[in-house]
Amino acid sequence: MPAWWSASLAEFFVEDPEAIVGMLSTRLVETHPLNRATQVQTWREEIVLLRQALTEAPQRWHLLLEYPLLRLGRRIDAVLLTDGAIVVLEFKLGEQSFSNVGRQQVEDYALDLFDFHAESRSFPLVPILIAPRGKPRPTQWPIWHAAVPVFDANAETLPSLLRHIAERTFRADKVLDPLAWEAAPYRPVPTIVEAATMLYARHGVAEIASARADVGNLTRTTDAVRATISEAHAFRRHEVVFVTGIPGAGKTLCGLQSVFGADSGAAFLTGNLPLVHVMREALARNARDQGRSIRVARQEVESAIQPLIGFLRDNLQREVPPHEHVIVFDEAQRAWDADFGRRKFGHAQSEAALFLDILGRHQDWAAIVALVGGGQEINTGEAGLAAWGEALASRPYWHVRAPPGVLSATDPRQRLFSIAPQTMVVDSALHLNVPVRSIRSAAAAPWVDAVLLGNAHDARSIARDADGVPFLLTRSLSAMRAALRRLARGSRRAGLVCSAGARRLVAEGIWPNFPHLDATAVANWFLLRWPDIRASDALEMPVTQFACQGLELDHVGLCWGNDLMRRPGRHDWVVRNFAGSRWLEPRGEAAIAYQINTYRVLLTRARYETVIWVPPGDVTDGTRPPTEFDGIADFLLECGAQPLEETAEVKGTDDTVPMLL
Repeated sequence: MPAWWSASLAEFFVEDPEAIVGMLSTRLVETHPLNRATQVQTWREEIVLLRQALTEAPQRWHLLLEYPLLRLGRRIDAVLLTDGAIVVLEFKLGEQSFSNVGRQQVEDYALDLFDFHAESRSFPLVPILIAPRGKPRPTQWPIWHAAVPVFDANAETLPSLLRHIAERTFRADKVLDPLAWEAAPYRPVPTIVEAATMLYARHGVAEIASARADVGNLTRTTDAVRATISEAHAFRRHEVVFVTGIPGAGKTLCGLQSVFGADSGAAFLTGNLPLVHVMREALARNARDQGRSIRVARQEVESAIQPLIGFLRDNLQREVPPHEHVIVFDEAQRAWDADFGRRKFGHAQSEAALFLDILGRHQDWAAIVALVGGGQEINTGEAGLAAWGEALASRPYWHVRAPPGVLSATDPRQRLFSIAPQTMVVDSALHLNVPVRSIRSAAAAPWVDAVLLGNAHDARSIARDADGVPFLLTRSLSAMRAALRRLARGSRRAGLVCSAGARRLVAEGIWPNFPHLDATAVANWFLLRWPDIRASDALEMPVTQFACQGLELDHVGLCWGNDLMRRPGRHDWVVRNFAGSRWLEPRGEAAIAYQINTYRVLLTRARYETVIWVPPGDVTDGTRPPTEFDGIADFLLECGAQPLEETAEVKGTDDTVPMLL
């Protein structure tokens, strides 16, 4: 994404300042409803300050003004490309001092460039907060790696600071190419909440696709879904399109695009109430911040993002078709079976059959986008794709599009059809196999799979081939919290998670009973920030799998209970439920699978690092003997998790600020 103005320093010094301001003003008018005089005056002052600071700088350096960062919805004031560093400049011209808010802002810019800009990983990113009349903190020189800690500068100290940075980062064997940097793509991976907010504002999915994965994967899938919806409308057909994908591959993003990209009559339906609460409240609060009525915004988003059960209750007894012609059915493999339907609603039909009949009331056309995740079933009564296949077999007026994997799944519950019907079109573009949640490691998802299969050899190989995986292990709760606070730089968010079945974590001060049905509690946990104690990054109350499935954090602290443990002499995981004062082992395969999938959900919530805390146990407590926890920790280390204590702090040679690598 190009800067609003860009040139070498040689061109910067010969260009008329008013011409630069004019070009910036033109872009402001194009992207904002008002051309604010205060912004124009700020640019004039910035240009004067930059010319003073860069008078003696090499003319080959490159300057970019107003560089957009789509994920954050902001623009960097200036990016200076030296020979050996990417300097990120944020000006606070009207402030007399340096604020932590300003430091967080410029640090966010540097972190975003490091994570999502293709040419920003080979050179240090140096964030500088500039308050012309402020008093800077003493300079501490960092390790020149990735995004370094924020520097303060005023009008007097900025020239010498830039000179010293250039001297310390210069490498004769590796010189930054400004033209290559400017031409390189900036492809942010937003959180689900950020994606919903941007899509609600009508940004395209291609603009917010993956930075480090196969961008075409998500775009192709989204295009295939939208083409199916368009064909259903054009040819007056009923279409159901199945989108499959590994955890964190962008299924929800694809579904949101289908809703917010539609002209009208579309809704995103999910049985995941915490996801509903968080996305609705995030969109409403964003609208409020943009000057709109939060009440009106809440009304709008309530129609676009709905609970599955609410939609079903509203339409079950009606004979007329619903308002929506298009629905996105989130986690379709978790649709409940006919027995559950009989008990819950008095209708002896599966959830899949009920939704097909409700949308089938449209005489002209309708489309269902069924998002299918793998290995995340965590409740009893979930029927899998087989229920959809049975329902579709008796409703031949529905046309089907799906990826080939739904016909060959080894688990019969997740096999849509044994033999594809004539109304089915197989399209490989409908499978998302590239993880986009884990920003810095594509190996995270396969590593988790190997760990939960109990295959230490494969997990260790995956970790070795990937030069490490983003999973750290500690036996100290306080060390985990300290690490999360170090890791969560800028506005990155951290939080604790645990299994609802890890009942004995309460002895360690961790209560595994988060009120996931409380809309306010869930929204506050995911949207508020410390020092509000209700926020995730207070690191006090962990959410369980029921509150965090479908959502994500930047850094996760996983509190591992002995409801999923290792036993000497066994190569598989032992699943247990706590009843009364003792542990019981369930015998049903489904119950065992649900508990293992619980930890799959918890292990795949982080966009960056997951810090796993395995408690030490207590020799005096028969419900949490140390040997059980030792077995868990030893196995995770054998699989390739890194000991936190060995990776925590690395000090440099120049009075370095400690930083986690």
